[in-house]
Amino acid sequence: MRRTAILASVLGGAALLAGCTVGPDYIAPAAPPSPRFTEAPTPAATVQAATPGGEQQSLVTDRDIPGEWWTVFHSPQITALVTQALKANPDIAAAQATLLQARESVRAAEGALMPSVSGGLQAQRTRESLAAIGFGNGSILYSVGAASLNVSYTLDAFGGIRRQLEQFNAQAEYQRFQLEATDLTLAANVIEAAINEAALQARIDTTQRIIQADTDALDLVKRRFALGAVSQADVLQQQSLLDAQVATLPGLRKQAQQVRNQLAVFLGGPPDRYHMATLDLNSLTLPAELPVSLPSKLVQQRPDIRAYGALLHSATAAVGVATANMLPQISLTGNYGLEGTTVPNLFTPAGIVWTIASSLTQPLFDGGTLTARRQAAKAALDVAAAQYSSTVNTAFQNVADSLVAIERDAETLQTALAAQKTAAASLNVTRSQYEAGAGSYVNVLTAEQADYSSRLNLVSAQAARFTDTVALFQALGGGWWNRTDVDATVAQCCGVIP
Repeated sequence: MRRTAILASVLGGAALLAGCTVGPDYIAPAAPPSPRFTEAPTPAATVQAATPGGEQQSLVTDRDIPGEWWTVFHSPQITALVTQALKANPDIAAAQATLLQARESVRAAEGALMPSVSGGLQAQRTRESLAAIGFGNGSILYSVGAASLNVSYTLDAFGGIRRQLEQFNAQAEYQRFQLEATDLTLAANVIEAAINEAALQARIDTTQRIIQADTDALDLVKRRFALGAVSQADVLQQQSLLDAQVATLPGLRKQAQQVRNQLAVFLGGPPDRYHMATLDLNSLTLPAELPVSLPSKLVQQRPDIRAYGALLHSATAAVGVATANMLPQISLTGNYGLEGTTVPNLFTPAGIVWTIASSLTQPLFDGGTLTARRQAAKAALDVAAAQYSSTVNTAFQNVADSLVAIERDAETLQTALAAQKTAAASLNVTRSQYEAGAGSYVNVLTAEQADYSSRLNLVSAQAARFTDTVALFQALGGGWWNRTDVDATVAQCCGVIP
């Protein structure tokens, strides 16, 4: 009874000590109090232009984002590309495996909070000489058997184990949001690459039409030169213009093929296995309404901010671990077993053996190692806090940049369309005047160059409207919280679903 009372007292004291956890508790940083993302208020809608990609877009505050946000373009080809990439890209597989590794590390750390129990069986057969103990020349033969159960428990008196478990959980959370960030970045990269390839193909098609027009013009100038109506200088100038346009084609084709090679890698395969048709830029639908999250919600929506928040949590817990390592470490051990020379003897009261022990270890002198480690953990916490703050600032910049691009690139497309129409009209007038004998061929060449440049600029401006939309969805976090495979408790913390 006395032994039981002592053990109960020890365990009771241990339970009281186990409630103590040293080190700072993690408190998630507050969201910046910014009322908006940009310096000046963002307009409610963009300007529009009467050309593909020139539709007006409205900016809707606090509009939620769909989980599969790429479907807003209403392009089956884009949806197929993103779906394939998310399924087969090895970077996604690596991020998933890293997350699994982190979660298993958490499970391994959880075991430190539980007692360690092991069992053992031992059988021994011994022959000893009687001469060694002065009883003649004979020998004795005997057997010994033993069975034991060993229990050990490290008392988490100051919360060092719990802080370490907290640290592992935070690291798993970091990997979880790294996976979300990888998904988001991959989806955005795939869409932007597909749009860039479409824009390059449109530039190639436009350039080929320009080359055909220049070829026809050169034939006309050559015929007029044969009739003596123009000089050889006019022929050479037209030939030079044609050659300059032809020289741009290899570079455009190189860029287009390199983008296709990148798309193949995004989709998880080598370039020679990519056979999907090039996206038609005019087949895309520009979403009429764009979401603009509240600044206070962005810190919960952006995967990179959540990931760096988890690193800050991990660094906070690490300070607790380093602090606990400077304090006493208490361990409890117990052993219960049976010993006997025969099997029946094992199960008699005389064969029962047991031990109960406890130990307390307090670091007394370590040359300042533990103190330095704690100071290093505090410095690492300051680093994590600064990195978190920097990530938040960059995220706000990303949204601001995207909103500015959406507004200004809509204006750019509007002016690019007007410039293209003006250049085309100017070219028609200049050619008519030249054919009527008024004006020089230099004026025609200048008008042709302006027209060609305006047509290529228009293609670039159209593509920018789509890539700006992609950039905004990426900057806002991509709507991962609305996917069906996301834990509801994690999604609720974003404040975007009930």
